[in-house]
Amino acid sequence: MTAVLQQGCTVWLTGLPSSGKTTIATALAERLRGDGHRVEVLDGDVIRSFLSAGLGFSREDRDTNVQRIGLVAEILARNRIIALVPVIAPYRASREAVRKRHEQSGTPYLEVHVATPVQVCAKRDVKGLYARQAAGELTGLTGVDDPYEVPESPDLRIETQNQTVRESAVMLHALLIVRGLL
Repeated sequence: MTAVLQQGCTVWLTGLPSSGKTTIATALAERLRGDGHRVEVLDGDVIRSFLSAGLGFSREDRDTNVQRIGLVAEILARNRIIALVPVIAPYRASREAVRKRHEQSGTPYLEVHVATPVQVCAKRDVKGLYARQAAGELTGLTGVDDPYEVPESPDLRIETQNQTVRESAVMLHALLIVRGLL
């Protein structure tokens, strides 16, 4: 399908580990690509392996990671690409700095809180993090023994425990339309 002329934007999906951020971003990306949109998914785990290799999980390192991802997303969005960013980004100040960078360049930015309760995330435990933390093999797990600052007024809040992945992706697609980004 031919690419459609589009405005770029960044859609930042924040939430706890195993909340469904990447799953929703991937489902939405498939739909958008099917409609001819240029889309990139900047998955936090993949970015950590390359762009942020060598960073740990201290607050300073987490902030650095978020700012690096935010810069890449903003550059993509300025160049008419929809950047879907499923990244925990546990600290409000880091997310706000990314938003401000986008505002300064006139680049649309949406914050989506994937608001899955920690108990549901622990049951999903996609990467085994919650089990490792419970066994004492891991410390600093966001939302358990390390802070996660819930967004105060996200552009959208998705409660994945109450709906399917498809329904979550449809909600996010609808937000893009309402905001004039599709």
